[in-house]
Amino acid sequence: MTIAPPLSPAATGAPMTGPVQRLASRLRGLRDLSGWRRAVAAMVAGAFGALAMPPFGVWPALAVSFPVLVLLLDGTRGRLWPGLKAAAGIGWAFGFGYFLASLWWIGAAFLVEADVFAWLLPFAVLAMPAGLGLFTAFGAVLARLLWSEGPLRLFAFAFAFTTAEWLRGHVLTGFPWNTFGYAFAQWLPLTQSAALVGAYGLTFFALLLLATPVLTLSRRRWERAGILAAALLIATAAAWGATRLNGETPRFVPDVRLRIMQPDLPQDQKFNYSRRQDILGSYLTQSAEASATYPNGLQDVTVLIWPESALPFIYEREPWAAAAIAATLPANVTLVTGAVRYGAPPKGQHSPFFNSVRVIDHDGNVLRSTDKSHLVPFGEYLPLQDVLEQLGVEQLTRVRGGFSAAGALRALEVPGLPRVAPLVCYEIIFPGNVIPQGERPQVLLNLTNDGWFGLTPGPYQHFVQARLRAVEEGLPLVRAANTGISAIIDPMGRIVAMGQLGARTLVDGPLPQALETLPLAAVHAKLVLLWVQFSSLLLALLPLAGRIARKS
Repeated sequence: MTIAPPLSPAATGAPMTGPVQRLASRLRGLRDLSGWRRAVAAMVAGAFGALAMPPFGVWPALAVSFPVLVLLLDGTRGRLWPGLKAAAGIGWAFGFGYFLASLWWIGAAFLVEADVFAWLLPFAVLAMPAGLGLFTAFGAVLARLLWSEGPLRLFAFAFAFTTAEWLRGHVLTGFPWNTFGYAFAQWLPLTQSAALVGAYGLTFFALLLLATPVLTLSRRRWERAGILAAALLIATAAAWGATRLNGETPRFVPDVRLRIMQPDLPQDQKFNYSRRQDILGSYLTQSAEASATYPNGLQDVTVLIWPESALPFIYEREPWAAAAIAATLPANVTLVTGAVRYGAPPKGQHSPFFNSVRVIDHDGNVLRSTDKSHLVPFGEYLPLQDVLEQLGVEQLTRVRGGFSAAGALRALEVPGLPRVAPLVCYEIIFPGNVIPQGERPQVLLNLTNDGWFGLTPGPYQHFVQARLRAVEEGLPLVRAANTGISAIIDPMGRIVAMGQLGARTLVDGPLPQALETLPLAAVHAKLVLLWVQFSSLLLALLPLAGRIARKS
């Protein structure tokens, strides 16, 4: 008689034994941590999760970080107020670790003029993560209020931290840099999901799906099946994205030939007024060079694009500059450049300086200008500007009085181009806030100067966020960056032409056409996010409602 072998614990749904059980026991032990050990565990988990951001792009890192965060929040069960206090500490420590590891490169800006700003470097590198950690602390507290013991707590987790990330993108002018959804924005098939749900929708699904590995510790087989469901959903999203990419053939605007000049000018030289003639001369020489795409140089180009604040002077005050441009540009070329503009400040503001995008014709005449509306705190202006300047504090650009801001984004008409949405520097990182009022533009134009941050992760992160705006809005993106990364990107996020970071180069190519059908995120991103969040909240509340019903 043949005797059948005994079924394994995994097959019966019984608890695992041996090494697997010991590992599971140690992971469950995270729930019992307290004090500084709990804070260190949360901080390390957050820092490890930063590997999901550019330039590393290891998005599964969050599939380790988020489960650890869930387990630590599990350990706050018990009395309400002590639990909320513990959750706030866990959330803050996780956020501090995450932002310290993913934003440390901001300190590089304080070394450009080290004799003036180096002393501020440790404060900036530590203070920003500490401040941003308040949002993850809020997310943890909100999650704790909705927490339950079963798998539905993951919906509380995703709802609460998505809410916190949305607030981070809006409170005090907002700073939505490295929202968790960018973990899914570095592989184009997954990136396509942003066309449906937008950046904050991606953040929700990153939080929900990448937290499911914690279900491996569940003793119920049906709960562990949640991991398979999450994997299937990610695979389905990737398959849909690949199908979308294959189904949309790149199309280009007729008779538009772009040239982006990436000068790779060191930041400590870029604003050197005494070198203004040399700088403009080098720009013009580089812009006129022949390339494999344009063997006749500027004769083959229709629109020439220079980066943010390319000119180290006020254009109208230097008539020689207009003459030099006129002597170089052929009649068929229009120049679009970033430059500081001098003019009357808007009501309620005092500075006559604006960070602008300027359109210059082949005769050197300024045809149109638009001004930046979303200024960088401590970079382009100081909160309480007059008070801090009297104390000797300066913003990084060292413009006395800072810059004034435009009241809103404004479209730009450029000869030879369809309607343009100009976005200066980090204006492009704000999901759902890159399109000016009025007739919809057909191209996003991002002029930036990431030279402040050298060869650090910062420029890579900025590039990925800019590219996601193209996918969300269904619009091509033309990006000119002083030190890189300059590129022409189609509305699916595909790179048509690109320069490397830290290289003096020209990026030549055609202008992709906008999608004929607007992506769902371009029209209804807020409604989609509201629906996703509301549904998640209802699911998170089910266990709480069940407990209330049983007590009654």
